[in-house]
Amino acid sequence: MVQKYQSPVRVYKHPFELIMAAYERRFPTCPLIPMFVDSDTVNEFRSEDGAIHVIERRCKLDIDAPRLLKKKNSLNSRERTLHIEAHNETFSSRVVIREHCCYSVHPENEDWTCFEQSASLDIKSFFGFESTVEKIAMKQYTSNIKKGKEIIEYYLRQLEEEGITFVPRWTPPAMAPSSETSSSCKKQAAALALAVPDPALREGLGSEPLSNPGGAPEPAVGTPDDKLDADYIKRYLGDLTPLQESCLIRLRQWLQETHKGKIPKDEHILRFLRARDFNIDKARETMCQSLTWRKQHQVDYILDTWNPPQVLQDYYAGGWHHHDKDGRPLYVLRLGQMDTKGLVRALGEEALLRYVLSINEEGLRRCEENTKVFGRPISSWTCLVDLEGLNMRHLWRPGVKALLRIIEVVEANYPETLGRLLILRAPRVFPVLWTLVSPFIDDNTRRKFLIYAGNDYQGPGGLLDYIDREIIPDFLSGECMCEVPEGGLVPKSLYRTAEELENEDLKLWTETIYQSASVFKGAPHEILIQIVDASSVITWDFDVCKGDIVFNIYHSKRSPQPPKKDSLGAHSITSPGGNNVQLIDRVWQLGRDYSMVESPLICKEGESVQGSHVTRWPGFYILQWKFHSMPACAATNLPRVDDVLASLQVSSHKCKVMYYTEVIGSEDFRGSMTSLESSHSGFSQLSAATTSSSQSHSSSMISRTWLLGTRTRYQGDELPDE
Repeated sequence: MVQKYQSPVRVYKHPFELIMAAYERRFPTCPLIPMFVDSDTVNEFRSEDGAIHVIERRCKLDIDAPRLLKKKNSLNSRERTLHIEAHNETFSSRVVIREHCCYSVHPENEDWTCFEQSASLDIKSFFGFESTVEKIAMKQYTSNIKKGKEIIEYYLRQLEEEGITFVPRWTPPAMAPSSETSSSCKKQAAALALAVPDPALREGLGSEPLSNPGGAPEPAVGTPDDKLDADYIKRYLGDLTPLQESCLIRLRQWLQETHKGKIPKDEHILRFLRARDFNIDKARETMCQSLTWRKQHQVDYILDTWNPPQVLQDYYAGGWHHHDKDGRPLYVLRLGQMDTKGLVRALGEEALLRYVLSINEEGLRRCEENTKVFGRPISSWTCLVDLEGLNMRHLWRPGVKALLRIIEVVEANYPETLGRLLILRAPRVFPVLWTLVSPFIDDNTRRKFLIYAGNDYQGPGGLLDYIDREIIPDFLSGECMCEVPEGGLVPKSLYRTAEELENEDLKLWTETIYQSASVFKGAPHEILIQIVDASSVITWDFDVCKGDIVFNIYHSKRSPQPPKKDSLGAHSITSPGGNNVQLIDRVWQLGRDYSMVESPLICKEGESVQGSHVTRWPGFYILQWKFHSMPACAATNLPRVDDVLASLQVSSHKCKVMYYTEVIGSEDFRGSMTSLESSHSGFSQLSAATTSSSQSHSSSMISRTWLLGTRTRYQGDELPDE
C-alpha cells in the first residue's frame, strides 16, 4: 500500500539566491539535524555556463527507520529553481520512501521564494511492523517539514548577522561586466566566502559572487562593553563562542528591560539558549512561558514551603547520591521497585508532579554547589535508573499518562539539566515502556541515554566509566550504602477516592480517567461499549473498593434503551459514593437478546483487576459489575458464620468500584506484542500472588493493548531482546 503526503506551499520573503546560500550551509553536516550524521558526494555535474549544477549525495541518518538516504539536487540558476529528490537505500526491498522538494520563484513576487514538499511511502514488508513503520515515517515527515523551515530561517539569520543580505542573480558568461561592476565583484567575493564556506559548494550557486550592499558586516558580539568577563565565563558558564556570548547578553538585557519578576541567572538563561540551538526568538518564547509558569505555581519557593507527604518519603524509590566522575550531582531512581499505580492512587498526579519539581529544583541547587566545589561550571546532573523488577504493572495506562505529563512539564521548564541518563538492568518489557514515552522526549535528551540489559553495566563501557567505584550503590554490587528508599507496594488503605482528593483542590488524573460506581443487591452497574470493527480490543482496569462483586461481559446485536435520568428505580440510582446505571432490560432473555462472552469473574474487596477482551463481532458490549451474594451451606438452609460476618461488613448490601475502560482499534496492533491477561494485579518480586482467569477468552488471546516498539540503538548499546 502506497501512502502519499503533501505539505502546503511555504513562502519565504527572501530572494531565491539568498535562500540557496542558506540551503547550501546544511552540508556536509548540519548541527540542527542531529540525526544527519554525514553526507558524501556520489556524482556531480556542472554545465559550462554554470547555470546548471546537479549533485548526488549519500546521506547517513541515525534514526529508527531506514537510515541510508540518497539525495539528488538539481539547481537551475537560469530558471531559478532547485529540485531535490530523495529515496532510501537501507531496507529498500521492504520499504520505499521517496521525497520531492522544489524551491522556485514566487509567481507574483520575484523577490520571494516558494517551497513545495511531497513524499510517498510504500511498505512492502517490514517483519510485521508495517503499521509501526508507517507511523514512524509519518511522524518523521511531519517533523521534517517543521524542521526544514527552522533550518533555513536559522541560516538566513546567520547570513544576516554576517552582513550578507543580498546575493546577485546568475548572468550568462557572455555578458562582460563593466569596470564599475568589476570593482564591486572583489568586495562581493569576500562576502561569498563567508556565505558558503565550502569551496565545492560555492561553485553550485552560479558564477557570480555574493555581495553586501550595506557595507562591512557588523561584529556579532557587539561593543567591548557588551562582553562578559573571560574568567566569569570560564568559571561559571563554560566555553562560549562570541556568537553564543552575544546571544546570552542580548537575551539577558531583554529580560531586564521587559520582565518584571525575578531575572534568572546566566546559567539558567544559557540552558534555554542551548536547548534552542541559540535561536534567541525561540529561547525567549520558551523562557517567558517557563517564568510565567514558575510564578503561577510558586516553584521558586517549593523547597522552602512544601513538605512531601509521608507516602512519598516511604515509597518513592529515588534520591540524591553523591556525584559522578564529572562532578555532576547523581540521582538514583529504583523505578522497578516502585509502585507507580499505588502512588498515583494514594496521592494523585499533582502531588507526584510537585515532588518531581522539587527534585529538579534541588538538582539546580546542587549544580550551583558543585560548581563552587569543583571550580568549574556544572549545569546538569546524572540520573541512574535501575529497572530490576519492571513488569507490566508499571505499564498501567493512567500511570503512563501521568508519566508523560511529568516528562512534558520537565522538558519545557528544565531544559539541558540532564547531563546523562544511565538505565541499568533493562528487562524484556522495557521496549514497551520506551515505545510509549520516547516520542515525548527531546532528541537532544535522548542522545544522553545509555541503556544496559542484564549485568552489562558491570563490564567495559559500563558504570565504572561514569561513576567512581567507591560510590556505586550496594544494590548494584557496589561498596556504598545507598539511602534511597527501597519502594514497595503502597498499602491499599492509603488509597483515596477522587472525591477525597478533590476536596483538597488536587486535580487527579482519576477525575477524568476513572469513574466511580455503586453496586447494590439486585441493581448491578453496567456500561455500554459500541464496537464497529470486529477484533477491536476492550481493556479495563478497576478496583473493588467495597464489598465483593461479579464481573461479566455481554454482547448484543441491538442497543439497549438508555436509562432515564429522572428515574431512581430500576434503571438509574444516584448516590453520594458514585452512580449506578442498568442497561439490560428486565424482559431481555440471556441467549436470545444478549449473550455472555466471558465467564463470570468473582472479585473480592480490595482487589485490583486488569484485563482485555478481543471482540469477535461488531455490535454492543455491556460490562457489568454485579453484587456477589455469599452461597449458603449445602447441608442446611442456615447461613454459615463466615457468611454472616461478611454480610455485616457490606452496609445495606452495597458495593463500590472505581473503573477505567478503553477501546483500541485492531489496526494499532501489528507486530510483536506482550501478553496482558485478565488478572489480579501482582507486583514483580514484591507480590507473589497473581491470579488469572483461565476460562476468559481474553486470557487465551494475545492482548493487543501494548504495542512493542522497534529496536533503538544509543551509543552502541542495544535494547534487550523482546
